[in-house]
Amino acid sequence: MRVEIRCFASLRELAHDRSELTLEEGATVEDAWTVMAVRHPGLVPHRPYVRAARNGAYAAWDDPLADDDAIAFLPPVSGGAAAALVDGPIDVEALERAVAGAGHGALVTFVGRARDRADDNRTVIELEYEVYPEMAASVLAEIVGEAEERWGAAVAIVHRHGIVPIGEAAVAIVTAAMHRAEAYEANRFVIEAIKERLPIWKRERFADGSEWKRPGA
Repeated sequence: MRVEIRCFASLRELAHDRSELTLEEGATVEDAWTVMAVRHPGLVPHRPYVRAARNGAYAAWDDPLADDDAIAFLPPVSGGAAAALVDGPIDVEALERAVAGAGHGALVTFVGRARDRADDNRTVIELEYEVYPEMAASVLAEIVGEAEERWGAAVAIVHRHGIVPIGEAAVAIVTAAMHRAEAYEANRFVIEAIKERLPIWKRERFADGSEWKRPGA
């Protein structure tokens, strides 16, 4: 089947404005992105922050495609906001680029990493995060919107799920604003809101077993 691909803004500068792909029957939105990323490797680091649309409506990455579909790949919008769940390493520098702007004099980055000690001082081998993705996506979007409205900040959030090795980032939050006070306050609000509202759970694995906890506990 044949589908039309459109890329916008920063993605358009990395790939052609319009492309036509020939895909196997049963291919998904994710499959179309994969083909584009092979053709234009510069797209690869942007995957966690991109949204897809199919025939003018937002689409899930596993949505099946049909002949003559029009697929759009969209970079972060609304002042540079981005919110994503990923199952691999977090590119913090890409997050910072996503919210950078000439009007943003202050940028604050928070990175929460998997640590090797539990609160009771037991040695942690690795962390595992389980997430309710459909609900989590809307919760992250709400948190971003609230931070933008209250502090006029651009916000980027990525939270990892699945296995997170010790020392690697589990969550990264970048906020940018005209002044440092707003950037700091927005960042603190976001991490606290994630701890309170995001449907995600953390399992600490030890040599002699494991234990579930709410992130931040």
